[in-house]
Amino acid sequence: MPSPLITYRTGNEIDLNEMLALYEASTLGERRPIHDRARMQAMLQHANLVITAWAGVQLVGISRALSDFAFVTYLSDLAVHRDFQKQGIGKELIKQTQLAGGPNAKIILLAAPAAEQYYPHIGFTHHPQAWMLSGNAEIK
Repeated sequence: MPSPLITYRTGNEIDLNEMLALYEASTLGERRPIHDRARMQAMLQHANLVITAWAGVQLVGISRALSDFAFVTYLSDLAVHRDFQKQGIGKELIKQTQLAGGPNAKIILLAAPAAEQYYPHIGFTHHPQAWMLSGNAEIK
């Protein structure tokens, strides 16, 4: 059976239930607060660069990012439904995010442990100077 045609859309006007189902089916849900609907809705609503992949009417991939469209785009979520992985959908989502983020804007991200080897394979370089402060951490 041939793979369905994948189409791509820009915009965050997607159904929250579809997004949550995708996160769960991609394993990204293990690292996102998918049971906190209000928080997930805010994450979707406030992302200013969202690219989605569709197989017909089914949401099968998402790139959720924050960008200034000039210097940097933070790719906060990249998810592809497990049944559609290894078809180039994630790579295409990143390409479209890169194009939409601006010709000179770099993309930065935090890789999931299982995806650490994927990003160098497609051209990302490791940046050891990155730092992270958890949302509930106290600044000393």
